[in-house]
Amino acid sequence: DKLKACTLPEDSRLDDDTRFRAVRELAWMGRPEEALAVLAAMAEGETDRVLTYRGFALRKSGNLEAGLMAYETALTQNPDNILARSYYGQALVEMNEMQLASLQLDEIRARGGTGTWAEQSLARAIATGFTYNF
Repeated sequence: DKLKACTLPEDSRLDDDTRFRAVRELAWMGRPEEALAVLAAMAEGETDRVLTYRGFALRKSGNLEAGLMAYETALTQNPDNILARSYYGQALVEMNEMQLASLQLDEIRARGGTGTWAEQSLARAIATGFTYNF
């Protein structure tokens, strides 16, 4: 930020929160391959947070099956990860698996996610068939 310049994801001056902000920006900008490169540099390892974003980036890069596996692994580690549930549900919407997507929405609500972006975005995706790119 101080230099207003790009840095390699492996730069030791970066912490994982800074890397996550970069991952989200890259994903929003439709650059999933670059987001995956940043995720590979995470110091925290294969946490459910990393796996959630890896699933999203893989899904957006066209590798839906690997994305689903990343979401499932994230949810095995942390069943209360409502963001992973939302992205997983949106992947299911893309596959026209509305009943399975609805089960993820039910889980989000049961785990205290009512009113969150995770719940609202998945509910909209189920209702409209359109998913989110962030």
